[in-house]
Amino acid sequence: MTKRVYNFYAGPATLPLPALEKAKEDLLNFENTGMSVMEISHRSKEWQNEMDAADALIRDLMKIPNDYQVLWLGGGASTQFLMTAVNLQVEGKPMEYINTGGWSSKAIKEAKLYGNVNVIASSEDDKFRYIPKDYNISDNAAYLHITSNNTLYGTEWHHWPTPPSDVPLVVDMSSDLIARPVNVKDYGAIYAGAQKNLGPAGVTLVIVREDLLNRVPENTPSMLKWSIHAEKGSMYNTPPVFPIYMCKQSLQYWKDFGGVEKIEKLNREKAKILYDVIDQSDGFYKGHAREDSRSLMNVTFTMASDEIESKCVTEGTKRDLIGLKGHRSVGGMRASIYNAMPIEGVRALAEFLTEFKESNQ
Repeated sequence: MTKRVYNFYAGPATLPLPALEKAKEDLLNFENTGMSVMEISHRSKEWQNEMDAADALIRDLMKIPNDYQVLWLGGGASTQFLMTAVNLQVEGKPMEYINTGGWSSKAIKEAKLYGNVNVIASSEDDKFRYIPKDYNISDNAAYLHITSNNTLYGTEWHHWPTPPSDVPLVVDMSSDLIARPVNVKDYGAIYAGAQKNLGPAGVTLVIVREDLLNRVPENTPSMLKWSIHAEKGSMYNTPPVFPIYMCKQSLQYWKDFGGVEKIEKLNREKAKILYDVIDQSDGFYKGHAREDSRSLMNVTFTMASDEIESKCVTEGTKRDLIGLKGHRSVGGMRASIYNAMPIEGVRALAEFLTEFKESNQ
């Protein structure tokens, strides 16, 4: 392999090295077909086998019940902002949202195009530094939508809301899918853009309870109906073949690694290493998220000035620690430590940050 750096970008993010090595082989000759995986027909038996394997792996890792459909769709999670509202709207019922940052805000904006939206809680009053705990979910809501992990601000839900039994919980898990175990039966629908914790950009995973597929209005365009994609096995149109293939390779890696419980243990260990550096820095590094809302995936912090942060980013890059600059809408610093970030990379970053503090106090 050529030289590899530690990639702390928020997405597209680092992938398991064995998955990339397998892809390297299949780029020229996929399953001895004499064709690249990027050339194979999506109607071929070889590709159908790959789709079936991806389905089986995500079902196994997440323990997805049989009465839930798994969809592999294009358009990114941003398209699911509107597809959620299109597919789950109920005339006369409000769609309820909890706003924890930029992606929640965008989901709310799209839903407002399709009906009445109630934002029942928000952490905007404190620059999205926390996950709200005080909110009332209506018995009459069409659904409740949350974003499980906010990449921009470094917050994450640690305790899920519990809507009334007739109100489906919908979760955008784009940045913490399979980072920790979840009980899929607690959700009406889960969706996740792949490019943070699952695979490369270009495919979005949707997991939806089958009984909810019947809600969509009949006059909805076919491409926006989850039910159509479910009926056609995610191949109503040509699916994003290569991104799905890469997701399958990553999922196989995580199954061989030991599953979601083992992934969570590693993620908690990685996060603790970085948060300890921040907490023990005597204010040199200041965590953005409140301690009770900290993300396992995106560690956000600030320093005394833009100049010192810029210096930290530059010097980190020289040490092959890439992508530490915070999001343009937030500023500060951010280290994204998704599932595939090895603990060696986190230790290298912690060592660098400790040395940088000692040299720049």
